[in-house]
Amino acid sequence: MAFWWPLVVIAFAVAICKFLLMLIPPNVPSIDVDASDVLDDGNQTKENSFIYIPSRRQTDKVQCYEPATMKYLGYYPALKPDEVAERVAQARKAQKVWAKSSFKQRRQFLRILLKYIIEHQALICEVSSRDTGKTMIDASLGEIMTTCEKITWLLSEGEKWLKPEYRACGRSMLHKTAKVEFHPLGVIGAIVSWNYPFHNIFNPMLAAVFSGNSIVIKVSEHASWSGCFYLRIIQAALSAVGAPENLVEVITGFAETGEALVSSVDKMIFVGSPGVGKMIMRKAADTLIPVTLELGGKDAFIVCEDVDVPHVAQIAVRGALQSSGQNCAGAERFYVHKGIYASFVAEVVKIVKSITAGPPLVGKYDMGAICMQEHSEKLHSLVKDATDKGAEIVGRGSVGNIGEEAFDQYFPPTVIVNVDHTMKLMQDEAFGPIMPIMTFSTDEEVIKLANDSRYGLGCAVFSGSQRRAKEIASQIHCGVAAINDFASSYMCQSLPFGGVKDSGFGRFAGIEGLRACCLVKSVVEDRWWPLVKTKIPKPIQYPLSEKGFEFQESLVEALYGLNVWDRLRALVDVLKTLSEPNASKNNKRTD
Repeated sequence: MAFWWPLVVIAFAVAICKFLLMLIPPNVPSIDVDASDVLDDGNQTKENSFIYIPSRRQTDKVQCYEPATMKYLGYYPALKPDEVAERVAQARKAQKVWAKSSFKQRRQFLRILLKYIIEHQALICEVSSRDTGKTMIDASLGEIMTTCEKITWLLSEGEKWLKPEYRACGRSMLHKTAKVEFHPLGVIGAIVSWNYPFHNIFNPMLAAVFSGNSIVIKVSEHASWSGCFYLRIIQAALSAVGAPENLVEVITGFAETGEALVSSVDKMIFVGSPGVGKMIMRKAADTLIPVTLELGGKDAFIVCEDVDVPHVAQIAVRGALQSSGQNCAGAERFYVHKGIYASFVAEVVKIVKSITAGPPLVGKYDMGAICMQEHSEKLHSLVKDATDKGAEIVGRGSVGNIGEEAFDQYFPPTVIVNVDHTMKLMQDEAFGPIMPIMTFSTDEEVIKLANDSRYGLGCAVFSGSQRRAKEIASQIHCGVAAINDFASSYMCQSLPFGGVKDSGFGRFAGIEGLRACCLVKSVVEDRWWPLVKTKIPKPIQYPLSEKGFEFQESLVEALYGLNVWDRLRALVDVLKTLSEPNASKNNKRTD
């Protein structure tokens, strides 16, 4: 006891000191970001106060408007290929400087961002809401919390996973050390979707910048207004830590702009549709750069008969209506055990009928607008195809007081039953507030149904038996699974995110996503340099010995033989060969 007592006291004292240090607030400077032109204070200028009528014709300008009200927000240039190349060149120049930055400097950049985000949550959410139509609560859940979680994880573990990682050197290289180094790739390119304009910019940016890269992000033409404001936050934080200008760029435009970006960078990250993802792959093949593709999904939401129906019904509706009806990797196919099917549908219908959609910044509404005007047409088409084939609408939410000019921007939450897999609604990604509910009888049946999709992003499985839920989830071919919850894995930013099949490949987030921004380099060096060096054994030195192959056979068995006695015998043969004079090397060879 006398020996251990001092160690216990020391360990306790260290723990107390660490706790006291945690109470000392870090010295994190504040940044000023001009937001005067993005706040709707009711005093908009005349040129920015009219109702905008979207055109389906692309021009040299990206026009921006509020989906919820159709109020005009302004425009940004659609960059040409030479302009994109110039932006990438500037980012490449900045990256060469930033690659030499310390992790201490990078962490301070993250802390400054985190401080600003926490202090300006309402501003960030309002900008997202105005540009995409989502509610403030949906913006907080999908934009603020996920981004703060990612920053916190990087602060805690980012450096750890980018430091050299030592690996086993193997039997033949015992005199060596083997390690993996993670170096910046250079300029990362990202083309991101409109559904989470804040997080979709910050997610690739944080990983790229923390790993020593620069990044050029093409924002969606449907969320350019918010994206360009969010860039100001990033630039202000970078400036505060003395980072070079142009380390992070946000560019605007259409397909031509995106193609030019793919041709100029060292890696591409794309969030969007499978069709565009395939085009990006073809373009990336020209320069053979790595690509990470997140192409959406048709996630299965499985409800077994032994669940708390009201509890799971609430989660199901949230999953279907995720992001104000702009479903992002949300639940799109609902499979409910026939034993609770009627009660579950009744509970869901009750919840959905209580939901009202409307302009989120004008009144108290549960759901916002559809971001893209033409998307409402797609949703109506999917519902019509289903009802034409025998499906039935059993419940809908309501639409609040909206202007006639914005009527097409709203699609009330809709519950549909009697669906099957012949309907497009159960096969095509809807990206909208629709809940098609189908029954199943056995676990084997629901697993088969869940896998009957060209997508494979995620799934959610609910059961009173956690073991049963895990067993079902383990057999669903997808990249992300939640047990008795929905989308919870994305809040664990240590985990990778991505899918299979038409949902894409590669991962962002987590260790895998962070290291995907790196050149992964294998390094082997002498363990006891210069005392022990690699020396080629005499039997295989040039000119080769007649016993060279015999020596190699013995060496292989000595190193890798399955039986220890055979390995010892082979080792004796190796030593014997090495000790024999190599007179054959002096033999003259004849042609």
